[in-house]
Amino acid sequence: MKINNIEKDSIAESIGLKKGDQVYSIDGSRVKDIIDYRFKVADENIVIKVKQSGELVEYEIEKDIDDNLGIGFDDFNIRACANDCVFCFADQNPPGMREGLYFRDGDFRMSFLYGHFITMTNMGWKQLKRVVEQQLSPLYVSVHVTDPDKRLEMFLYGKDDFLMKKFEYLTENGIELHAQVVLCPGWNDGKFLEKTVSDIYSFYPSALSMSIVPVGLTKHREGLPKLPQVTKEYAKNFIPIGKEISRKYRQKNGKNFLLLSDEWFLKVGNEVPKLDYYSGHDLIENGVGQVAHFMADWKDGINDYKSMNRISKKITICTGTLVVNYFKQNFIPLFQPFSNLDIQLIPIKNTFFGEDDVTVSGLLTGQDIISQLQGKELGDMVLLSDRILNEDNTVTLDDMNLKQISNALKVPVRVVNDTPGDFFSTLDI
Repeated sequence: MKINNIEKDSIAESIGLKKGDQVYSIDGSRVKDIIDYRFKVADENIVIKVKQSGELVEYEIEKDIDDNLGIGFDDFNIRACANDCVFCFADQNPPGMREGLYFRDGDFRMSFLYGHFITMTNMGWKQLKRVVEQQLSPLYVSVHVTDPDKRLEMFLYGKDDFLMKKFEYLTENGIELHAQVVLCPGWNDGKFLEKTVSDIYSFYPSALSMSIVPVGLTKHREGLPKLPQVTKEYAKNFIPIGKEISRKYRQKNGKNFLLLSDEWFLKVGNEVPKLDYYSGHDLIENGVGQVAHFMADWKDGINDYKSMNRISKKITICTGTLVVNYFKQNFIPLFQPFSNLDIQLIPIKNTFFGEDDVTVSGLLTGQDIISQLQGKELGDMVLLSDRILNEDNTVTLDDMNLKQISNALKVPVRVVNDTPGDFFSTLDI
């Protein structure tokens, strides 16, 4: 693994390691990636072999068990998903977008490091054993359906991927798992969903949770299997079904094992559940409990910023259409004590992917933001969720940066995270 950074005053710097050197092995075992490195470097006494200027040099290091060597590495190559799922969002992008948006992540290392959901179909026993050896827990698994024939129909993998055997092996060896179902009407709902929940629940308590997310369909599905939309009416009928299944499969402490994502409730205009519904699980990046945690953080934290009432500005907050009514009723009223702030809320329709079906804020594009805000009185600043940008916080899905959007609208456009602190510090720029 090539070193791309050495921290100042670190152990690595003190022994003479430099950017560009390659870590070859630790204690005689090859280092394959960052997880491998973290696992092997944890001991107090290690022997690290490094290739420097074409030669292998060996260093014996004594350190405290929690000490970091101070080495940064290049990103590792991510393994692609082996499936061709009928609902895969990566296949629903229009042509001409950047290459990474068509990539299907199927790497268990990304699941452990960042909570990405993976199907495990491309995980052989070698990878499974590594997960157990290094205790890479929890993992986040896209199950979708456990019936073998229905899995073949939905995953288009071509053969049995032995999902249940993999769950059995991992859970018997101390690995905890979060499961996910992307629900497709007429495909994996009904009896298939009940079986899926029952099968995964059989691994409780190592199976920590199962979240159900409605399928997301864009208008760019040419040549793909026909899938029904999750309509408002379907969501309205499904929520009681989901709650009934949830009552049958509980954690031993009475908390929920089965969780519905926020989108189900927002789609029909219901209030989202309170925080205790989510049983302490951190599934926000899966759209489960994101709104409840957001509102709890704001209600608890906004009073710490009363001094910001000195800021006199007009602010435009933009969201996707899914959350706009909820924000009008619950979020915007929090600013009543801030009499010097004039805040308007404007929803942005997602014409890029399909305004009737793709309604979340994180999938908004620069071109939709510009086209729907141009000519409006926007005040001193436009604020959007930082989820509209890629992981580097540089560009939107259609490769526009904030400077380009700001120039087009002739007003500063900023992104903020979910916290009051980031919001008010951005206003104070």
